[in-house]
Amino acid sequence: MPSSRRLAPAIRGAGVLMITLVGFVVLPPAADAQPVAPSPTSAAATRAEPQVVPPARQLSGRVLDAQTTAPIVGASVFVGEARATTDADGRFALIVPAGRAEVQVVAPGYFPLVTTLDAREADVTGAELRLARDGGFSTSVDVAAEAPGAAPGIQTLQPVQVLRTPGALDNVFRTLQTLPGVAATDEFGSRIAVRGGSPDQNLTMMDGVEIHDPYRLFGLTSAFNPETIQRFELATGGFSVKYGDRLSSLLLVENRDGTAGKGLTGSATLSLTDANVVFEGGLPGGATGSWLVTARRTYYDLVAERLTDQQFPAFADLQARGTWEPAKGRRLTAFVLRSRQGAALSIDEDDARGEVNDDTDNDLAWLRWDMPVVGRGRSRTIVGYSDTRSRLGVDAAFEANGRRSNAPGDDVFGTANVNFERALRIRDWSARQELSWTLGAHAVEAGGEVHGLRTGQEFLIQGDRNPNASNGSSVQGGAGLPDALSSDVSTTRGGLWLQDRWQAGARVSLEGGLRLDRVGLTQETLLSPRLSGVFTVNPATRVRTAVGQYTQSPGYEKAAQSDYVLDFTNEAVRALRSERALQAAASIERDVTRGVLLRVEGYYKRFSDLLLGRLETEPERLARIARYDYPADLQGEIPTEALITTVPTNDGRGAAWGMEVYLARTAAPADAKVNGWVSYTWGRGERDSYGRLYPFEYDRRHALSTVASYQLTPRWQVATTVRVASGFPRTAPLGVRVFGAEDTMDLDGDGNTTEIRPTFDANGLPVYGVNFGGVDNLNRARLPVFARTDLRVTWRPRGPSGRWEFYAEVINLFDRRNVGAYDPSLAYNPDGDRPAIIEERDQAIPRLPTVGLRFRF
Repeated sequence: MPSSRRLAPAIRGAGVLMITLVGFVVLPPAADAQPVAPSPTSAAATRAEPQVVPPARQLSGRVLDAQTTAPIVGASVFVGEARATTDADGRFALIVPAGRAEVQVVAPGYFPLVTTLDAREADVTGAELRLARDGGFSTSVDVAAEAPGAAPGIQTLQPVQVLRTPGALDNVFRTLQTLPGVAATDEFGSRIAVRGGSPDQNLTMMDGVEIHDPYRLFGLTSAFNPETIQRFELATGGFSVKYGDRLSSLLLVENRDGTAGKGLTGSATLSLTDANVVFEGGLPGGATGSWLVTARRTYYDLVAERLTDQQFPAFADLQARGTWEPAKGRRLTAFVLRSRQGAALSIDEDDARGEVNDDTDNDLAWLRWDMPVVGRGRSRTIVGYSDTRSRLGVDAAFEANGRRSNAPGDDVFGTANVNFERALRIRDWSARQELSWTLGAHAVEAGGEVHGLRTGQEFLIQGDRNPNASNGSSVQGGAGLPDALSSDVSTTRGGLWLQDRWQAGARVSLEGGLRLDRVGLTQETLLSPRLSGVFTVNPATRVRTAVGQYTQSPGYEKAAQSDYVLDFTNEAVRALRSERALQAAASIERDVTRGVLLRVEGYYKRFSDLLLGRLETEPERLARIARYDYPADLQGEIPTEALITTVPTNDGRGAAWGMEVYLARTAAPADAKVNGWVSYTWGRGERDSYGRLYPFEYDRRHALSTVASYQLTPRWQVATTVRVASGFPRTAPLGVRVFGAEDTMDLDGDGNTTEIRPTFDANGLPVYGVNFGGVDNLNRARLPVFARTDLRVTWRPRGPSGRWEFYAEVINLFDRRNVGAYDPSLAYNPDGDRPAIIEERDQAIPRLPTVGLRFRF
């Protein structure tokens, strides 16, 4: 893997200029509604005479986008102390006293509104409440509070928050990393570890379709363009039975519709990593609906290729979405995405030469049909297809700083020969059916999904293994990987679910569900019950709880985010089981003052049947050792510890627990100067495997994040992101030992070209390599504290209502040399017969300044 020292100049060069052009349209609210600041706790429902108990009325309807008429999910609807949250179709239902009901609606990214509905004589059904979109040029960066009926650990982000978080680079995953319970696995990529879970345990769904590769540019940016997204919702635990086959978290991504009722509108963006254009409008011929087309592409490679003969890493996305409403309440939506990523780099330096090639293709298409069903119900049918193909190849030779004899000078280093190719294929045909009904105080949902999967992976390793990969099954070239692997798996998996959300009273809301999964690869039938609830102590205080069983089936579709390689065509696969996790969480949250939310939450997870590579059997270990042709005085230099292989087993167990504190200004008034959020997480994650109890790879005991903006004047704003966190566990070197290499040239003349012999320098001195030991040494050390400050200064020449916005941003303001990993190198040791180990800081982002502008039209 390339080090950050080699990547830093390229990143600095790409970050000279970031210009963002954002289209902006604000529609007025509905004629009978007035925008007001969100103040749910101050609203009062119409009160009856003290001596008379008024009859109860049902108030139900939908909350819609005033511009596109798309349903708004997760909007909060208030009538006095009664609260409801809109579902996937924007629907809500409340039980209120008879009378004129003052209704307040708050939704992130929209102007709040208040209106009055007449429920004196009968129930109110079919009400349509339309919210005007907040175009994103307001002076605050709001974090959306959880919906009142939601389980703990659910957070909604609006696209404007992703665009405005300093250091996020328009990447939703980098914004998520500032939230409680979420840890970035490294600084350059986008993978996240959630509450003691590994990256492959995170499920990403876009518009009801599973996304198998949510990254671009090796994770530097994400697959989601914030300009075309309606909202992001992350569940760090306790997500409902509607979603399965993952243990740790759920990220829901909802694309927005195009602008209806207009001809042609659009926007353009030029960011640090890519440029994009968006065109949108209403359907022609008076048809009800809209369309949206967007194209996104890297641009720095076009400049760099003219100056060099290299194909730098680049990607291009083309995406289209259309909606058509043939009749009221009936909607057909179509979506297509085509993405291509590639690189062809040649290295020709004094200490390194070779080639790196990458080709990654992503294709996605789906159709969705929404319609009403009998009994005030809704039906949503989704048919999807996705195809992900990636191939990465490296053929290079470079000076191995971690391999040398103990002699002075620089001509005693060994040479590392890296020659490998890895390919991954995931083809997924899917169908999903969702049904929902509002039955009095109950919102009942049922549905099912099925996936037809054709997956596979290939490995071909002809060069050296990665000496720094302490786990033999590491995707980064571990010693336990086979020389060649070609594996294809075709299978199916599906699930059914039933869920009831019950408004048990003005203060209690319960959500219970049952999920039934069928896994084709393991022939398992799995049952997962889940329960969550919220108790409203008073209008400002709520208690939330959730408990549930979660499962995750084996499959290559998780391999794109995994740290390790497992071979699912091995005979042992027949005995595999799905991984399991029991999760529980509880939180208490309070609206401290107007627009300020405080939440304290605790969680516990217990993992069982976790998949991992098994250790070599004793015959396998002895057969490997027998290949070493070392003289008697070097027998102690042979690595005899059992290696971790790619043969999968369910021998892993573990637990994770912790506490989170979250303080956010969620819905500040327009004149607020300070906005943002602060999160702190204390957590522990452990794994019990290979006969040891040891810290999980992404066990982070402490993490503090602050995202804040301060409005200096109507024209000037300063914003910052500050993150401080304890280091991840790591496997530290135990020392050095004589390095062995395959005798392919038969240098000893015995005719055996597959044996491993010790290596020597030109003077006959033995060449040493770093010794990381066996599984007993895994994760016994830790990386140092991580800290980074990102700063942005914004100037709006005409204030918040102006069209222009200029900003300057510095990532890693103080140029702190963080440590994503240590790169061990060997140095001459004049006081001993073996070289000394020197660990150099690696895999961190240097100080990176950017400037840019936004323009609305």
